[in-house]
Amino acid sequence: MTRHIAVLGAGLSGLSSAFHLARRCPGSRITLIERNEELGGWVRSRRVELKEENATVLLEAGPRTLRPNAPSVLELVSTIPRLPDWFESSNGWQIHLLALGDQIITVPKSSPAAKARFLYIPPSYGERLSGLQRIPDSLWSLIKSPMSRILVPAVIQEGLKFNNRPQGSTDESVDAFLRRRFGDDFAQIVGSALIHGIYAADSRQISVRSAFAAMWDAEERGWGSLIRGSLFPSKKPTQGIYETGDIPRLMTAASVFSFRDGLQTLTNSLEEYLRRQSHVEIMRDSTVSFIAGDGRDFKITLANGASIAPSHLISALPTPQLYQLLAPSFRGLKPFEYLTVNPASSVHVVNIVFPGNPSTIHPVGFGYLVPRPPQGYPSSPGERLGILGTVFDSCSVSAQDISIAEKTGNVNAQFTKLTVMIGGPYPVPQIQAAVSSSDVDLSSSQAEYVERILKQLSTHLSQQLPSPIYWRIHSNVHCIPTLLPGHLERMSELRECLSSEFGNQFQIVGAGVGGVSVGDCVEGGRAAALSLAEYEARL
Repeated sequence: MTRHIAVLGAGLSGLSSAFHLARRCPGSRITLIERNEELGGWVRSRRVELKEENATVLLEAGPRTLRPNAPSVLELVSTIPRLPDWFESSNGWQIHLLALGDQIITVPKSSPAAKARFLYIPPSYGERLSGLQRIPDSLWSLIKSPMSRILVPAVIQEGLKFNNRPQGSTDESVDAFLRRRFGDDFAQIVGSALIHGIYAADSRQISVRSAFAAMWDAEERGWGSLIRGSLFPSKKPTQGIYETGDIPRLMTAASVFSFRDGLQTLTNSLEEYLRRQSHVEIMRDSTVSFIAGDGRDFKITLANGASIAPSHLISALPTPQLYQLLAPSFRGLKPFEYLTVNPASSVHVVNIVFPGNPSTIHPVGFGYLVPRPPQGYPSSPGERLGILGTVFDSCSVSAQDISIAEKTGNVNAQFTKLTVMIGGPYPVPQIQAAVSSSDVDLSSSQAEYVERILKQLSTHLSQQLPSPIYWRIHSNVHCIPTLLPGHLERMSELRECLSSEFGNQFQIVGAGVGGVSVGDCVEGGRAAALSLAEYEARL
């Protein structure tokens, strides 16, 4: 009997699952179900024409760069076959898709964009610290930096402190961990800013074992000290076999990488591969309304009344959404309640293009993060604009922008592209999914919101900024799960329940389960697919 495997959700995790299933389970029927017309989840790359500048810019509404430390992602870059020389993407632009290795652009580890990173410290933390401060990357820069008054005492006290982990503790928040080991100032300023950049969340809520497992493990190896623990090698987990080809060699000197036409190059290529497979069906604009099962088969009912009955199910849906779709027979199993534990952050991604060379707008570097206000987060969007951080895109991915890529570096660039992240633990005003300066029906509240953003940016960058050539705001609602302390234990219990009740017939993947990075999502989908492929190989 041919297996029928349904994959729910066509974001990164779902596409990764379907891709590896298609390659490794040729004897199975695979159905990928997505509620939207466009696949790819939060990965959305758009090329915008700047007519007056005789140029185009590539704008990202979600993740924009990748670190070359995830073999599951490098494997995708290496193994996705050569596609047609061009195809029409969903946004109407003809994007050239060759072998993905030819599309890669890297940021070298030696470049200013990789080495120069900043914090913007508000005046409420004191005049000596306030302003845009470069994070020290050498002993000499540490000595000269105003941040030395935070960093030096933090490192010294961490090395001298004895084990102060609460007895029996199996997890805690990032903030609590950093306060124990490095002190209040370090946790409040550096720790909160870092979590703003990764999770768009409050560091007092994020699980340290989920966010920084290596730090937790180093503390154990060092008898309570991360610094002592770093002197002893960690036990590296056994790594599976990945078909990465020569991509790792190309990434040896890279800090981060992307593609000339943005990260949607990756999801578009996965989609195109799946579309060409005869045993794969992609159901777009298909909203799941109910999921039932009897231990042998599942029944998935869609909002239009249609249904399918797969023998195996991989869910890559947001976990709270999945829980609401499950039949009472599933919800009666206690570990399924864990699907609703973690909240999720909403973020406004604001792409802005200014006239002028990047050197006239911001310092050379990757960008900056902003720590949590010492007085706490506001309760309404009108109180304080919640900028989490800003990425200087023209420094790191200038090759995506045609008029810049044709020049030598950024020396002769005629415009500057940057991206501002707003929201997370800060309340944000409600806006439509996407709004831009080219919209003819902008409301007064939207125009006022943009003015507030520009005013705050001018404060951060210590100058009066010119009027933008173009801007676009994407409202990403509940886009990043906040993995609360105890997350790893809860997910372990959930996986044990799934295994005992369903064998490998029902698997749950995604950012709310295995981690929020692109690498985590791709790896989770790959692992689920490979477990089914191994089972098929034994038949």
